[in-house]
Amino acid sequence: MSTIAEVSLPGSEFALHETLEAHPDVEFEIERMVAHETDRVMPFVWATSERIDRETLDETMADDPSVDNVTRLAAYDGEWFYRMEWVTDIRVVLHVLLEQGATVLNASGRNDVWELRILFPDRDSLSATYDYCTEEELTLTVNRIHELDGEHRDEYGLTETQHETLVAAVEAGYFDIPQQATLDELADDLGITHQALSERLHRGHKTLIENALIIGRMGR
Repeated sequence: MSTIAEVSLPGSEFALHETLEAHPDVEFEIERMVAHETDRVMPFVWATSERIDRETLDETMADDPSVDNVTRLAAYDGEWFYRMEWVTDIRVVLHVLLEQGATVLNASGRNDVWELRILFPDRDSLSATYDYCTEEELTLTVNRIHELDGEHRDEYGLTETQHETLVAAVEAGYFDIPQQATLDELADDLGITHQALSERLHRGHKTLIENALIIGRMGR
């Protein structure tokens, strides 16, 4: 049974720790994160700050030993979008992505703390990650756990097939930007046709929107 865990780590035990320490008002939000080989992670990162300019942030990250090949892709008012490589303090992420086959749904860093929301294939994968962090003397705090069981599925009106399809799409990286899996690749993995998968995703999205957003808003 798939499990979503909300966890946190001290900034000193994760990437960009020197940047966060130098600029505690900066908030980093991970748009996407993939393991690149076995010793580095390539995330796409949003940085937000109301106090420093982008040149100052660029210079700080250039001196941060945990990151490499930082490229600014876009800039807005107080927001900057980067592609970079994390090369140190990424043992947890590599373990999650490569050893446990999990997916980092989102991650954010601010005030010397990183918070991650991770989709694990099952509860055992989460337990293995916690044990790994204990052995490596990493301070992983599990703040909340969600089991993607029938109760949660029924809460949003999803059929078992729709639920399994949406979870499989997330785990495969179909919703990532850029995509990690195409519709055809996901259909092959599920053993169904391109058209059948497209219809399942469409119906699943419609059901989620109706029950989680529209009905939920009307009930407030």
